[in-house]
Amino acid sequence: MISKKQVMEGLETVLVPGVMRSVVRMNLVRKLDINDGKIDITLASTALVPGTQEWLKSKINNIVSGFTGVSEVNINVVDTTLKDLNQIGNVVAIMSGKGGVGKSLVASLAAMALTRCGYDVGILDADITGPSIPRMFGIGDRPSGSDTGLLPVTSKSGIEIMSINLLLPSEDDAVIWRGPLIGRAITQFWEEVLWGKLDYLIVDLPPGTADAPLTVMQQLPVSGIIIVFTPQDLTAMVVRKAVKMAQQMGKPILGVVENMSYLYVPEINKQIELFGKSKAKDMALAAGAPLLGQLPIDPALAKLCDEGNIERYDSDTYNAFAHNLTEAFHCGKKTAGQMKKGGRDARS
Repeated sequence: MISKKQVMEGLETVLVPGVMRSVVRMNLVRKLDINDGKIDITLASTALVPGTQEWLKSKINNIVSGFTGVSEVNINVVDTTLKDLNQIGNVVAIMSGKGGVGKSLVASLAAMALTRCGYDVGILDADITGPSIPRMFGIGDRPSGSDTGLLPVTSKSGIEIMSINLLLPSEDDAVIWRGPLIGRAITQFWEEVLWGKLDYLIVDLPPGTADAPLTVMQQLPVSGIIIVFTPQDLTAMVVRKAVKMAQQMGKPILGVVENMSYLYVPEINKQIELFGKSKAKDMALAAGAPLLGQLPIDPALAKLCDEGNIERYDSDTYNAFAHNLTEAFHCGKKTAGQMKKGGRDARS
């Protein structure tokens, strides 16, 4: 006797073209009925062009009809709102009061840590005028979709990404917009993108405490904030403004990260504090949150980012940050039965 579990396991192998996640992970399976060998499946058509819909129906029919005991397969397609399809467990904003401290880097490393831990993760690049996430992940594909929604682009390890740079004719084109337009773009990335089922959506905020961060705080259900800073006295002063904004908006600060904390010179086995003495403990105290990590200036990491291969990065300091991050999020590692195969390569 065919079971719903068997059918859903079969549907997990059907990947949505363009995003390369299964119809189950994208939450496109709206209904599944089994009656005396007859299987009725209802799919959402949201963000899918007609050609993709037909391809998915054919693929699903071929897989499901091959199960023992199946006599008939009917696949229906219905219109569904993105609000009904998107199921995001936690929205985490990466914030700082100052530019150039490495928010995008920390957002990327945080997403990688959670993905390696077995979670479904996405990155919403809210830095509309200074987007850098696609370059670090080596992504140049334009998002696909339809008039009902956009599909994010998926990285090599399976992280969903949406950024304004993926929509521009050239990544070098400048976005010269006033605040309201920037805020609207961020809201559209939240409301008009098919994220599907995600455990975590990481939001990379632009610097400061003005329109864009305010839009995220007010329009998105932010679960918590990670504050990023560097050791300089000036930076610490400005970042305290971001801490106060988060507190005034009632958003919990999950932790703080000191980036560019030092430069390690292996030839002399010494850590050089290029930007002054660490402010890590002081900032953690000011934020009332744990210190998640002190990330060094790492030429190897910079090279991987420039090459679009940040997902290959590994180091002791990064592993310590990843451990502290998952501890702060109370997520821990998934069991073997809960772990998914991640990335395009693993799922192709």
